[in-house]
Amino acid sequence: MLPLSLLKTAQSHPMLVELKNGETYNGHLVSCDTWMNINLREVICTSKDGDKFWRMNECYIRGSTIKYLRIPDEVIDLVKEDIQAKAKNRNQNQNQNRNNNNNQQNRGNKNNPNQHRPNPNRNRNNVNINKN
Repeated sequence: MLPLSLLKTAQSHPMLVELKNGETYNGHLVSCDTWMNINLREVICTSKDGDKFWRMNECYIRGSTIKYLRIPDEVIDLVKEDIQAKAKNRNQNQNQNRNNNNNQQNRGNKNNPNQHRPNPNRNRNNVNINKN
């Protein structure tokens, strides 16, 4: 399971973010990008020593400052279900493509038996034959 797919699934769920400097942010994930920059809403920030608390409506956290993320177990279960559903759909699509290719090959032979026969009136060697 890739971290970005996990974060995409975790949108609108609560999460805890600890930064490399020791601060922690608890809030609901609004969005994330490919660099793991994230936006949180309804955030409570805790200082490194745990003595100070700040409440914010929203905050932006740069991905390179994140030490770790803690998300609910239900999000991990949702990601596993999504992965299984995508794999099932991928297998079904591959089987359909194989069946379509086989049907097209078989159709060409059954429906048009003259399809691969050469034209007997065609001069194959492009040679002019003069009867002088």
